[in-house]
Amino acid sequence: MDSKDTWRQRLYVIIFQTDTVAGRRFDSTLLLIIFASLVVVVLDSIDDVHQHYAGLLANIEWAFTAIFLVEYLLRLYCSPKPLRYAFSFYGLVDLLAIVPGILALYYSDAQYLLIIRIIRMLRIFRVLKLAPYLKQAHYLLSALRGSKQKILVFLLSVCTLVTVFGTLMYVVEGPEHGFTSIPKGIYWAIVTLTTVGYGDIVPKTVLGQMISSMVMITGYSIIAVPTGIFTAELTNAMRGEKQQHDCPVCSKDQHEPNASFCSRCGNALFKKME
Repeated sequence: MDSKDTWRQRLYVIIFQTDTVAGRRFDSTLLLIIFASLVVVVLDSIDDVHQHYAGLLANIEWAFTAIFLVEYLLRLYCSPKPLRYAFSFYGLVDLLAIVPGILALYYSDAQYLLIIRIIRMLRIFRVLKLAPYLKQAHYLLSALRGSKQKILVFLLSVCTLVTVFGTLMYVVEGPEHGFTSIPKGIYWAIVTLTTVGYGDIVPKTVLGQMISSMVMITGYSIIAVPTGIFTAELTNAMRGEKQQHDCPVCSKDQHEPNASFCSRCGNALFKKME
């Protein structure tokens, strides 16, 4: 093994491995640099800071872009399969962290795309060994899949309500009170039903105020419905995980934790030890 291969292996351990001291130090330093680059972008969006320190911030941003470019090239160099890394999730994110800085040369507004570097903060899960905890996210995904149809029905019902209320307010209040069109009335119904209440359009007539009161009460009544649906599905998903005993004969799942026999076919769920 020549010195070049040895150098690439050492570089691979430092850049890609988080089980070593050098790897953790590299990732920790990289996270600090990512955070610092985000702070620079945020500061540059403040008008007073931009007017006084635009040149300095631009130079600092270029330095960050150069660091990320070197890091990306080193990852391609030491990776056993460069194309696999380049098209992986982290590889694409690393590339996205570089492209906006280059585009900012030609398009000044592109500098705000640098905020996508915050996605690279996901590496903290590798550094702090939090990845196993992310496996619990399948409970949330199961709950979202289970509640999808119910939530869609709920949203369709809400859309129907706001359309009816918006049209009704357009007829009752009219353009002279700010309800210049049915879409404008639907906008008011959405703002009122969700209890946001911007106050840019308000009913003036007694009948309109009565309808507004009905919309407000309806909003308080239904605003917790999606949360309840999702919570129920999340509970079912967690309970189903605890009751997961597949029958070896009929493949029925979700038996009780202490069940010894299948509730469908009656066969034993576990084989007896001889």
